[in-house]
This record gives sequence, C-alpha cells and structure tokens, in this order.
Amino acid sequence: MSAVVDPDKLKLYSFQLFTKLEGAVTAGMIHLGDQLGLYRVMREAGRPLSTTELAAATDTIERWVREWAFNQAAARMIESHGDGTFSLSPEAAIVLADQEHPAFGMGMFHRLPQTMKALEHVRESFRTGVGHDYDSHGPEGAVGIERSFEPWNRAFLVPVVLPALDGVVAKLVAGAKVADVGCGAGSAVLLMASTFPESTFTGYDISQFALDRARTKLDSSGLRNASFHDPRNQGLPGDGSLDVVCTFDCIHDMAHPQEVIEAIRASLKPDGTWLLVDIKALDTFEENMRKNPMASLMYGISVLSCMSSALSEPDGLGLGTLGLSENRAREMSAAAGFTRFTKLDVDHSVNSFYEVRP
Repeated sequence: MSAVVDPDKLKLYSFQLFTKLEGAVTAGMIHLGDQLGLYRVMREAGRPLSTTELAAATDTIERWVREWAFNQAAARMIESHGDGTFSLSPEAAIVLADQEHPAFGMGMFHRLPQTMKALEHVRESFRTGVGHDYDSHGPEGAVGIERSFEPWNRAFLVPVVLPALDGVVAKLVAGAKVADVGCGAGSAVLLMASTFPESTFTGYDISQFALDRARTKLDSSGLRNASFHDPRNQGLPGDGSLDVVCTFDCIHDMAHPQEVIEAIRASLKPDGTWLLVDIKALDTFEENMRKNPMASLMYGISVLSCMSSALSEPDGLGLGTLGLSENRAREMSAAAGFTRFTKLDVDHSVNSFYEVRP
C-alpha cells in the first residue's frame, strides 16, 4: 500500500529543495563578486552605485553586472535602493570586502569552483573508498584556505591565543623552537616569526601548492628564522627538542592523525606545549545536527574536501570535518602519551582551542 502524500507537505519539501539550489547558485555569484572586485568597489565607494558605475569601475559589462546585482539584492547580500543603485551595509562591507577584518568571509568562496569540481571525481570515491588530497583542488584551493584563516589569525593569534598558553609567550620572546604542522601557505608561521625574532619556526605541509606559496612569501618577507618542509622528506624531529607545536584546523583532514599526534608528542620537550586548534564538533551526528546550525554545510564540505583528504590513502582514518570532538581529541592525545589536556577560553565561531602538554 503506497503512502498518502500530503500536497501541502509536497509543496513545502519542493520549496526546501530549491532553496538549496538557490544557495548554491548564489554562492557562485558571491564568488564572482569577490573575484571581479565588485564588492571591493562598492565598499570603497561608500555610497550607492548604479550598475553603470559599478561596471565602469571594474572594467566589466553593465548588463552582466546588472543581472548579478539583481541576484545579490534578491538574496539580501547587497542593498537595493529602488532607483537602480545598490550598496553594501556596513556589516556586508566587512564580510564581503574587508580582507583585514577577522570576519572577512571570502576564503571558502574563493575556492568554490575547485570545491564543486570535486564532484567530478568524488563519485568514484564512493565506489573505491579512496579520496583526494588537498592538491587535487589546485593552486587556488591553497589560496582559498589561506584567505579563510589569515584575517582571524592576524587579529587574534599573537594577542589572544598565544598568551592563553601557559608560559609560551615568555619562551617565544627568549627563543624557542616551534613547528607548525599542516602549516598551509605559512601565514601563521610568518606572523609568529616576525613577532618573535629570537625563536625559530618550521612549517610542515604535504600540499605542494601551499608550500610553494609559503616559500614565496618567506622569500619576500626577508625573515631568516622560518622555513618550510614536506614532512615526507624532512619530518618532525623525534628527539624531544621542540618547545611548541601548533596544528591549526588540520588534524581532522589527515589520513593518519594518530601517527601525527604521536610524532608531535615525540618532538616536544618534557615541558613543551601542543596548541591544537580544530573544528568545534560533538560526539555524535545527532548532537551535531541538533546544536550546530552549519552541520549540513560541514558534512557536505567533508565529502568534497576534509574527509576526502582524510581518506586519500587507502588506510586513512577518515575523521572528516566534524570528526574530532573534544572527547576524541582527548582520547587520541592520551593514547600518544600526553597527560594534560585543557580547553582554552578562546572565542571562535568555528574552531575550538586546546592546550595539550606531555
């Protein structure tokens, strides 16, 4: 006997489905607005602009800009003034166009084409079980991750996060040996290296695109107390010689996170510190679904990026975006020989911060 279909619920479900498509299409328009400099021009103008003015300032064609603006205004991303002009609210100007503000949000949209392109090869992953590492997203994937994390790190890493760690700032001022595992394009390494010239900083990453960017930025910086390496060629020292190890939002992406955590433990001095930063996650899907309003986004990104990376080797653990809850991080740290695990009082919309000690 077939189920009875409620026509009102059918309409509601269809509407819900197409709101997801609307979101995907509008995300593409946000990517264009960022890449074409449309938001930047609107922010710099500080007043409503016509699409003719906006097109002239960005060297684009007005008819295309007009249709883009209609999408953005209908989606409430920009404001329409009813006279053919459009503007950004003060809040939109920050999120869409202020690369110095910690709330700047264009990083993930920068790499949107590469993320969605993963749909072309992830179908096979569902059959083989093997995912794809971050370099499968190409060089712009590395740029997008850099743009995602750099604004917040610039604003908070040195003045807020490092002082929250017991005794770490004093060590850095005096001269410490520091490693950043999963350093990406090296922004945190270079920021810390410039702030603490007596310390030495080594960044490790397996992404060649990210390492290329990191080394280029290092050359431009003139810093002499930082370096970058592929850990498959030059890994963490296993002699307990490091004072501090950082991992920023990357343990859940790793194919063998337990092995990496064990390597971090072996690299640290007896009084060393591991700064573990990773996605806020709860222990079960039900908890994440109930308490995290962005759970659907994060599980989807996991399929296209995070879990795919964590399964890019046949025996990968596959934690995924919401796979490293506080309890699981505690368990994995203890299994590696760490004895102290403290959640830091650092406010962040996406990540949790932990101080882990031998």
